[in-house]
Amino acid sequence: MSKMTFTRAVLPLVGAAVLTLSAAGVVAAERSKVFLSMSYSGNDWQTEAKNMVEAMAKANSDKVDLKVQISGADAQKQIQQLNAMVQAGAKAIVIYPISPTALNPAIKAACAKKVVVVAYDSTVTEPCAYNVFTDQAKLASEGAEWVAKKMQYKGNLLFITGVPGTSVDTDRNDAARKVFAKYKDINIVAEPNGMWSAAVARKAITEAMSTRKWSDIAGVWGAAGCYVSWSLQKEAGVADDKLVPCAAEGTNGMRVAMLKPGSTAAQEGYASLGAPGISIESHPAAGALALKLAIKIMAGETVPKTTVMPLAMVATDQVKLCKTGAWSEMRDGCNTFAPNLVPPGWFSNIYSPETPEIGVNAALKGEPDPVSK
Repeated sequence: MSKMTFTRAVLPLVGAAVLTLSAAGVVAAERSKVFLSMSYSGNDWQTEAKNMVEAMAKANSDKVDLKVQISGADAQKQIQQLNAMVQAGAKAIVIYPISPTALNPAIKAACAKKVVVVAYDSTVTEPCAYNVFTDQAKLASEGAEWVAKKMQYKGNLLFITGVPGTSVDTDRNDAARKVFAKYKDINIVAEPNGMWSAAVARKAITEAMSTRKWSDIAGVWGAAGCYVSWSLQKEAGVADDKLVPCAAEGTNGMRVAMLKPGSTAAQEGYASLGAPGISIESHPAAGALALKLAIKIMAGETVPKTTVMPLAMVATDQVKLCKTGAWSEMRDGCNTFAPNLVPPGWFSNIYSPETPEIGVNAALKGEPDPVSK
């Protein structure tokens, strides 16, 4: 081959390589910088929700570059972080707000810079933001009514609260109090603050029960209270058929405990007991859906300002074990996982028809579920 011929043969290859590199650069440039702004993060629900957001980002890795920041239960710190995110070139912010109102000026300033802001689970009142949430008042009311009925509308009640200042905790507590106030013979004898954390709730309930016997309690209401309270009752020698009725968390520990005795192999107190409960919980996929909606908005699609997540209520006779936890399997009706698959504090209510990217792998490991793609 002559020098001239060689040059002519190579030039198209070089040109193709340059075009390929240029195309790759365009694809990389099209990835939008998105931030996940978390506030309080000290419980399994928040960890699971974060995992699912990260899984959704990986499922859309050609579109978004996700960064995560955690402010804790400090509104001023979350405000500072929001401002820094905007300055860092954020195109969208998915946020779990510590307050429905305190962050509004920062959110409004972000919107003014054309940043898409989507709050999940806990809501904000700034009109430019989008909100993805569970109907907390309905969740609390349904659970409270169920417990009241099981108590035969009389007796002592443990009322377990969550993270103070969030719209979720305020809405739940207000709605539940209205229900219990209707029944004059129901007495709220203690209000342990569980912070939506099994570990914190266990300590708080133990303190509340230090001067009481479980036979004095007719019902328990509140997030992170059911699996923990039943565990404490078993440790105190309470028989399975004497366990106190409880609503309304969504942990796998609670749902396994609601199964008929012997339905699963027990693991260190993580067992099926036939416990009387109704499992209702905020949807941990709300953050993942918030990110999915943010991607649509950035692409120019029209999205409603308010998206309400499905509220799935699972009573004792409705618990159904999943074999794999794939999205398609949950779509077909399973709602609980064997103790050898997930820890007891892990939340079972991960299915949403809007997020086929999300299965057990997403909630546990932050990976999109390959079965559900």
